Amino acid sequence: MFKHILLPTDGSKLSDKAIKRGIDLAKKGRARITVIHVVPEFKLMVDEGITMLSPALKKRFEDEGRARAQKMLDAISRQARDRGVRCATMCVASDLPYQQIISAAKKKQCDLILMASHGRRGLSSMLLGSETAKVLMHSKVPVLVVR
Repeated sequence: MFKHILLPTDGSKLSDKAIKRGIDLAKKGRARITVIHVVPEFKLMVDEGITMLSPALKKRFEDEGRARAQKMLDAISRQARDRGVRCATMCVASDLPYQQIISAAKKKQCDLILMASHGRRGLSSMLLGSETAKVLMHSKVPVLVVR
């Protein structure tokens, strides 16, 4: 069975469902989990050559994103601990979540990535794809998708 499961989350209801399934699977298989949340990087937007960026604004954006992420990760960690599952958490900043998910799975030596499918349909699915699809396409670590 699996010994170390990576559980990516974006905080959505579907991700919450996948997290619960991941904790259940880890409990049954006596595995440990690592939960990862990827926050967007701060991007400077310039309009007609005018920028109003202060270092304080950038820091505030990053701090608030990490605080929200940490609150979510702490709640998931409590759920796992209450079920007797060892849990580590990590928060990284990137505009390419799938790359961070794959990198974390390698770095943490996970033998499974369990994540939610996201229901993009139609044209947006073809143009944008989902992070789950990108992980499926590029990961060498097995991926289990929860619907």
